[in-house]
Amino acid sequence: MTFYGDDEQHAATLPDDGLVRRVKALACTAPLQALDVYKHKVEWADVRDYQMAEIALHVIDQVTIAMDFDSGADPVSVVSQVARFAAVQQPQRSADEHLAVAEWVLHKLINVGTVDRGFSWTYGRIDDDGAYERHEFDFKLIVERATEGKIRLRTTDEAINVLVGALDTDVESAQVAAEHKLRNLIERGRLDDAKVAAEQARHRTVQYGESLRQQLDATRRDVRTVDWEHEVPNLLNAALSHIENRYEMENQILSHITEKRDEADNSRHKQRAAELVFIVRDCISRHMQLQQRLQTAGDLFRSEQDRQEFSGPPQRAALDLFGQLLLPALGLTVAEALPTLMDYFRAAVAPAVPDAVWMPSIVSRLFESGPQPEPYGAEVPDPELGAPTDVLVFTEEHQRMADGLLDIRDRPELLSLLLARARRSAGPEVARLVLHRVGHAFSPPVGDAVRAGVQRVLVAVPTGDELDDEDFGGDDLLLASLPIDRAHAPGGPRNSDRPLSSSRTPEQELFA
Repeated sequence: MTFYGDDEQHAATLPDDGLVRRVKALACTAPLQALDVYKHKVEWADVRDYQMAEIALHVIDQVTIAMDFDSGADPVSVVSQVARFAAVQQPQRSADEHLAVAEWVLHKLINVGTVDRGFSWTYGRIDDDGAYERHEFDFKLIVERATEGKIRLRTTDEAINVLVGALDTDVESAQVAAEHKLRNLIERGRLDDAKVAAEQARHRTVQYGESLRQQLDATRRDVRTVDWEHEVPNLLNAALSHIENRYEMENQILSHITEKRDEADNSRHKQRAAELVFIVRDCISRHMQLQQRLQTAGDLFRSEQDRQEFSGPPQRAALDLFGQLLLPALGLTVAEALPTLMDYFRAAVAPAVPDAVWMPSIVSRLFESGPQPEPYGAEVPDPELGAPTDVLVFTEEHQRMADGLLDIRDRPELLSLLLARARRSAGPEVARLVLHRVGHAFSPPVGDAVRAGVQRVLVAVPTGDELDDEDFGGDDLLLASLPIDRAHAPGGPRNSDRPLSSSRTPEQELFA
């Protein structure tokens, strides 16, 4: 047995933000891993041979590469590109199935079918007092945005972290490390590894631009929610320095790649070098777009500040409901006050005229993201469970009286008459119990009764008349308590002992 000292035991109960970040990183990969679990439940095709997690990573890759600063990726183009990747996995399947698989994976990453189209993960965190509390981590991987009247896709920071495999890292330091690694690999001639590093550098560039775009979008909605005094100016200065350093670095990398491509004799090396040239040029183009947005960010802030400051809230005339409506209405009759009150409530609950009077503005506002969630999410309450209590509807006395009423051996009897006698002699509870028993007597399980050794079976047949009862409805039934002929029951005399000329059914033989 190991005993820990007070210092070590105290350290085990301290808050660990690093553990929380790793748990959140693990949560971001859960939707991708769940795809290979859910594929066995797909009903429209047999998709068990597809590697769904790989297809999901390819979807995130295509959306990240296709989106730029202003607009996102076209869903149709993304599905078409991913369908080609699915066709490589299963070339013997049809093209329609490849498209269906790609669309299914895309919908799972968007989480179509939920209210907020997001994912949730429960995790624990030790607070400052040493108590372990559970929180909800809400995140999204791919979101839909309306751009110029069309639906476009954008990947979130969590999705980009999942794609490049650098979870919860600083954007700037990750970009510098990726480009130094890329240049080192090119100089050593390892072009296959250099292609992977180049793709990671491009994804980090997209993520850096996405963080700036979110700040500008928040400014357009409400300039007061963004810190333009300290946070955003520091971000703009850091982004400009980032672009200047990256532009110089990427041009040096581009010259190295071109030299390697021209000197390579191997066709594979030439192909890899050409792919690297395309990726680095795309990075340079994205940096130029980011620089253009950085130069216009200040003008956007000033114009939005003027627009939101001087527009002001809408002015409406105030109404004294107590003095102008309630007191005068109390002095009138109902017939006189009703028209006035109807006019007021019709005007009060009428829908307000929206600020956006044309369809693209309405759609864009509907697709605007909500408020950012709390860093640790809401605390998960522990439910309080109580022990269930069994309530007996029918007592043993009720059962005894119902047995006496249903003991009709002399002659058959109508259900309506039996219910009336039960209500008069025993009460409504016994009448309800009799009706319940009679329901089981309609088409009774004769085989079970024979195997149980029952001597008589209650049988109910419809008479064709309506049930005459004050509490229950339906068809009236004729009830009879019939004895079971044990000679024709299973385990009795053999069937060969019966006359061959008998034309009765087995049920009729049992009740003969």
